[in-house]
Amino acid sequence: MKTIILCGGSGTRLKDETEYKPKPMINVGGKPLIWHIMKIYAHYGFNEFILALGYKAGYIKDFFLNQKAFTSDFSLDTKTHKTKFYLENRREIDNFKITFIDTGLDTLPGERILLCQNYIPRDDKYFMVTYGDGLIDLNIADLVKFHKKQATIGTICGIHPKFKYGVMKVTKKNLVSEFKEKPIMDDWANGGYMIFDKRFFKYQFPKELEHAALIRLAKKGQLSLYPHNGFWMAVDTNKELDELNKLWNSQNPPWKVWG
Repeated sequence: MKTIILCGGSGTRLKDETEYKPKPMINVGGKPLIWHIMKIYAHYGFNEFILALGYKAGYIKDFFLNQKAFTSDFSLDTKTHKTKFYLENRREIDNFKITFIDTGLDTLPGERILLCQNYIPRDDKYFMVTYGDGLIDLNIADLVKFHKKQATIGTICGIHPKFKYGVMKVTKKNLVSEFKEKPIMDDWANGGYMIFDKRFFKYQFPKELEHAALIRLAKKGQLSLYPHNGFWMAVDTNKELDELNKLWNSQNPPWKVWG
C-alpha cells in the first residue's frame, strides 16, 4: 500500500527554518521530520511512499538520492568521480521505496493528492495520506485493520489537541478558582494520518483543500474516525520544534516505535 506524504507547502510560520529548506526537512534529533514519519510507517510494514513535492523540492530529492553517501564510508577520485562505497560499514540502512512527484509550488493539498493518483498501482485498493510535519505513536497496522472493518471510503486518525492558551475556572462570584496551562481538549481533531480507498478520488476536486473531500465524505456517511489517545504533535512553531528535540534527546521519544 502506498502512502502519500504532502510536503509541498512553504511553512511560513517557521520562516527562520523554512527560508532555505522545506518544512518536512526540519531536523529533529539530526534527522528530517519526513524521515521520522517514514520510519513510523515502515516499522509496520508500509514502506512505499509517494512524496507530493512543491516548495524547494530539490532539497528533499537531494537528501534521499545522497543518503548512501551520508550514511557510508567511501573513497572518491575527484578526477574521474569514481566512487567506492564501504557498505559493510554502513551505519544506518533505511528500507524505503519512494516516488517523487512535483505537484507545483502553489497547489492546494487536495489537488496534490489528485496528482498522485496515477502513481498508485491499479491493483491497490487502498492508499494512505499524511502531512510532512506531524509525529505520532500510532499503530499504523491497527489503523488499516480498523478502516477495512469500517468499510467506509475514508478513515482519519482523531486526536485530542491541546488548547492554544491557558484557561481558568471561575466561580459564580466571578472569582478565579483554578488555572490550567494549555489543557487537552475533549473534542476530536484530524491528526493527519488517513487512509482511503480509491473511491476517494470521486470526492476530491482540483484547486481544493483536502478538507473539502472530507466534508463530502462525512455528509455521505463515508468517513470514519479512528480514536487515538496517545502522543501526537505537529510542528508549527519553534517552541514545538524545541519540544520535539528535547523529547528525542530524552532517549525515549514516544513516536520512535522502530528499533
